[in-house]
Amino acid sequence: MITLYDYWRSSAAYRVRIALHHLGLSYTAVAIDLTKDEQRSAANLERNPQGLVPSLDIDGLRLTQSLAIIEYLDETRGGLLPQGAAARAHVRALSYAIAMEMAPICNLSTRNHVASLTEGRFTAEDWQRHYFTKGLAAFEVMLTQAGSCCFGDQVTMADACLVPQIYNAERVGIDVTSWPTLARVVAGLRERPAIAKAHPDQSRPQ
Repeated sequence: MITLYDYWRSSAAYRVRIALHHLGLSYTAVAIDLTKDEQRSAANLERNPQGLVPSLDIDGLRLTQSLAIIEYLDETRGGLLPQGAAARAHVRALSYAIAMEMAPICNLSTRNHVASLTEGRFTAEDWQRHYFTKGLAAFEVMLTQAGSCCFGDQVTMADACLVPQIYNAERVGIDVTSWPTLARVVAGLRERPAIAKAHPDQSRPQ
């Protein structure tokens, strides 16, 4: 049995949902509501000492950190990174540009802290728009080997990172058509059933 400790709007959890669905892996989702601080509960801290989501129970293991989870899935099931050291390095660079550069400075705790420190003079949305615009402009230039996906025509970890980031960018009013390659890739990815199934609207607790 595979269990995903999930928050429906978490971009990190969204990445893992994409990977699981792409690989055809069934799982049970356990909701951790970040808006209610459930990530800081004793039970969640026991499974994830950073007080984050996602965590994944699989193969008798408990895994944390979305990219570590996705790389584990690739190493044990295949299908999320391309063959060859150079190709894998390129996909990792794309993935890290989002998951390690953009996402951490635009997550819920950071946004709320900025808004609090500036007493509302610089809103969470202002903060996100600034860093999303800067980061996505660079990502567009990095898409040197894009086909229908970020890397050729193979869905990879980079696509699992990009789709959630665009979801977040559009929520704060960013028009991604400013970046034509990125916009084309995302539009195609969203048509893929496995990726559509991972969308937050499909994962929100009823």
